[in-house]
Amino acid sequence: MAKKSAAGSIRQRPDGRWEARVTVGTNPGTGKPIRRSLYGNTQKEVRQKMTTVLRELDSGTYQAPNRITVAEWMDEWLNVFCANKVKPSTYHSYQSSIRLYINPVIGAMPLQSVRGSHVQGIYNKMLDAGLSGKTVKNMSAILHKALGVALKQGLILSNPCDGAELPKAEHHEITPLTDEEIPRFLAAIDDSPMRNAYALCLFAGLREGECLGLSWGQVDFRRGRIAISQQLQKERVKGGGYYISRSTKSGKPRTIEPPPIAFEYLRAERVRQLENRMRAGRAWSNPDDLVFTDETGKHYCRQTFYSRFKKIAASIGRPDARVHDLRHTAATVAIASGADIKSVQDMLGHATASFTLNVYAHTTEQMMKDTASRVQNYYDGLAKRA
Repeated sequence: MAKKSAAGSIRQRPDGRWEARVTVGTNPGTGKPIRRSLYGNTQKEVRQKMTTVLRELDSGTYQAPNRITVAEWMDEWLNVFCANKVKPSTYHSYQSSIRLYINPVIGAMPLQSVRGSHVQGIYNKMLDAGLSGKTVKNMSAILHKALGVALKQGLILSNPCDGAELPKAEHHEITPLTDEEIPRFLAAIDDSPMRNAYALCLFAGLREGECLGLSWGQVDFRRGRIAISQQLQKERVKGGGYYISRSTKSGKPRTIEPPPIAFEYLRAERVRQLENRMRAGRAWSNPDDLVFTDETGKHYCRQTFYSRFKKIAASIGRPDARVHDLRHTAATVAIASGADIKSVQDMLGHATASFTLNVYAHTTEQMMKDTASRVQNYYDGLAKRA
């Protein structure tokens, strides 16, 4: 005989095992009760299981079991919640992090079984492999987003990422070109076909993709302005091609007013491109009206752009320099010249002024010292009048 209660019943099955049947909810479509079976070898065992479920139902922490694994959920999250909603480059970065770091460690686990310790295991494994804290944080942000959606969908009761400890933030000191190195760099690029692109990165603080994806329609010679609203990107898949992303890294377009010298290099590039176009004839093809192209109108390959820069940097005694350091140089020069942080933030396209302050802390410290010195001189002047 099955022993019944208001919430469920317990019976012994023909095979000798015990089964508890518990009502855990109501089907919203039919209004019929939803029941769950709990099994055990003894009546006491199934009664304890039933008591646990009833307690969870009373406290609102009960969760219907499902068999979806982490790998299955991450795939669903990518295809349902990310596809056509994020930039292709962002989608591919999500895909890579899941494939390289998440699935190998917890991909086979049931989604509902993941705890903070399992997420911590991913962090530890990445750090042990020599990956940077920034890489770990980027992966964690992806996992946190995916599990946050799982939480909203009712698949899990809490986000296990909240129970893991991220590594401490790393602050890498920036290495812009010095006042002595800038003239040497400009002289060293003089014979390079990419001279004007490197110069624009230096004088306007553009990111590499923003520079290589710049079109003539974005350049306003009359007003001395440049609109930054797209970038050249490469698909992050094997054999992936280049494409123009109609967005910036921050997702927000910006308009900058670089110093006049930047437009001197742009004018030189326009002359160079017109000469190349005349020589190329029918072979010329520049469908995106890009500013920086090769002899036939094709965009520059980012790897070639970078490798040639490294050779130039090495020739002036800066083999450690990266193309991105030209952007750092532009910001550092602007700050040292007296530009306020908000203006520098707008030039660089940073999301917040606090981020700009954090990146260029050493430069702003010198500005504060200079300001303090000027204020002191002011008060000294007042004292002399007294």
